[in-house]
Amino acid sequence: MAKLLSVNLLQRVLVAIVGIPFLLWLIQAGEYLFFGFFLILSLVATFEYHRLALHKASPPPLWLVLLITLALQLDFYLHFAEVWELLLAVLIALLVIELFLKDGSPLLNLGSLLPGLLYVNLSFGSLLRLRLDAPDDSGRIMVFLMFLCVWSADICAYFGGSTLGGKFIHRRLFERLSPHKTWEGFIFGLAGSLAASYLFSSAMPQLPLKTAILTGLLIGLSSPAGDLIESMFKRDAGVKDSSALIPGHGGVLDRFDTIMFVSPFIYFITFRL
Repeated sequence: MAKLLSVNLLQRVLVAIVGIPFLLWLIQAGEYLFFGFFLILSLVATFEYHRLALHKASPPPLWLVLLITLALQLDFYLHFAEVWELLLAVLIALLVIELFLKDGSPLLNLGSLLPGLLYVNLSFGSLLRLRLDAPDDSGRIMVFLMFLCVWSADICAYFGGSTLGGKFIHRRLFERLSPHKTWEGFIFGLAGSLAASYLFSSAMPQLPLKTAILTGLLIGLSSPAGDLIESMFKRDAGVKDSSALIPGHGGVLDRFDTIMFVSPFIYFITFRL
């Protein structure tokens, strides 16, 4: 087990060495490069979720849900329609298409697909709008802050939970869905997110300290939820990882689960507060 853990940790470190600078460069570059990368992630995440849904039902064909994702992400980028209008068209189309599908239960087929389809597209869509549509330079700064807080929370929670997990608080954080998550890991993750937000605000005088701390606090408190939601889907489907795309991490849903969950909240902080 220790050998497997060390191999997994090495894979994670190697992916981080390559992936983190690349993502930071993409955030800085913005525009079509940022859109193109997260469009690919959205399509892969939709594919992974469709695979999970197949374990429980007979959802609409993969080509159709990928086409829906493509249309939604293009709309977030090009603004050719109101999002609610496009979602309404998608819903009507799926209901009509289900009339002609013969396998499974319509309730289960649509019910297994819609939550994940909306979650993937609205989460990545809010991230795209945050980076590209926020006034001045606030979008770029907030996306940087979000990623740094999520990474800090993940790293601190991982090592804090590995070394001290269960030694002080014997009750697990959410044992039903993730038996390895501990309260100690959660506390370390929260501290890591707050520390990252404070340090980033110190280096970015144009970012108000209260906004940075609120962001760090929100990410630290809610980051386990993104992982638990994805764990809920995987556990129900009976799989360990959404895919094996990223060594040591699993799939896009496994690696970007927290980013997907917190992106809408950071969008609201940026545009509404």
